[in-house]
Amino acid sequence: MSKLWQKSSTDTASETAKKVEAFTVGDDYRLDQALVPYDIRASKVHARAIQRAGILSEEEMDRLHSALDEILETWKAGEFEITVSDEDMHTAIENALIQKVGDLGKKIHTGRSRNDQVLTAMRLYEKEQLGNILQQTRQCAKLLIDLAEEYEQTPMPGYTHTRKAMLSSVGLWAGGYAEMLLIQAEAASGVTSLINRSPLGSAAGFGSTIDIDREKEAQEQGFDKPLVCSTTSQLSRGWIELQLVQYLGGVTAVLNRFASDVIRYSGEPEHFFALDDVVCTGSSIMPQKKNPDVAELIRGGQMEMAGYAATLQSATVNLGSGYHRDLQLTKEPVLKAFEKTSRLLEASAILIQNMEPIPENLKKACSSDLFAAEAAYEMVKDQNIPFREAYRKIAENPELASHIRPESVMKKYTHLGSPGNPGLTHLRKLCSSDS
Repeated sequence: MSKLWQKSSTDTASETAKKVEAFTVGDDYRLDQALVPYDIRASKVHARAIQRAGILSEEEMDRLHSALDEILETWKAGEFEITVSDEDMHTAIENALIQKVGDLGKKIHTGRSRNDQVLTAMRLYEKEQLGNILQQTRQCAKLLIDLAEEYEQTPMPGYTHTRKAMLSSVGLWAGGYAEMLLIQAEAASGVTSLINRSPLGSAAGFGSTIDIDREKEAQEQGFDKPLVCSTTSQLSRGWIELQLVQYLGGVTAVLNRFASDVIRYSGEPEHFFALDDVVCTGSSIMPQKKNPDVAELIRGGQMEMAGYAATLQSATVNLGSGYHRDLQLTKEPVLKAFEKTSRLLEASAILIQNMEPIPENLKKACSSDLFAAEAAYEMVKDQNIPFREAYRKIAENPELASHIRPESVMKKYTHLGSPGNPGLTHLRKLCSSDS
């Protein structure tokens, strides 16, 4: 089968030609397996568009749709092959169409280019995968809220500069991470607006003389609208993907900090949380070891996410308008970023469900130095002196805070978002409204 761009004089048999083919194709023939259903969906919409434009009869369009559905079923069964000689899914799908419906299959490419094909498939993939990521993000937030509610009033030290600072609670600690995830989920509207515009019909970046209703095409694919200028399609490639991967990096950055806390708080000397064996591993030499490997790999996953963003950050530097083959390299970091984010969220959900606070250790760690500010507040209220004066007295005489106990202080924290009132009801409602 020939390539979509191949001419009769093209040399594809020589050793040099094969090496060039392998280099230019790269991993696209493997990466495209994930994109096949999206390319087929866009192809069906495109067939309808060129039927309206008078290129296909209705009967021809129906035959193409049926053949595309058959190809999709082959893909679902794991039997659709994309080879190096195909280069990509577009060629493989079109060649399969020609095998099924003959020369009619050659009509499907009328009025489009591989440029708008791959970008459309990518944007459809991105829309769907982002929806999945948001579901996983909210699920992690719900699990953290469950943990926070169960141990809402359990005191724990709060830290600044990695040193003990003031009283906190398990409810406040877990609630904070839940809220961070919910804030990030809410912020998805911005990146959604970027990817929710259809590039289909822009062809190689300059449109075509085929009278395609691009607004109708966008609607039929589930996009909000088309990218207006055909030139915008290729200008947006990589630029939008960078912002999307940076957004995903915002989700995993929260998981990174959460995992860092879990690693610290489940080890010595704190030992505030117990981790189930299922999220830990042992050592090949030290029989006593119980290592927080799941949490460490969640923490380390942020480095990979940063790498994907860095690739995209550089991909469009110094490129002028129009398509450049360099843009092929923007596909892999996006696919890998989605896969990595999903796996990190899944692992985080498992970790949350397999960790448990140890109340006695948490309470024991709430030593009197946590209550220096509270002792100063008592002086302000009881002795009617300025806070700054009370601050100095406690700094000079820290033993003045030794009588304060975490249980009594917890009751005094009544304002929203404090250790005694972390606002979990608000978070629960926010979580429900986002789902």
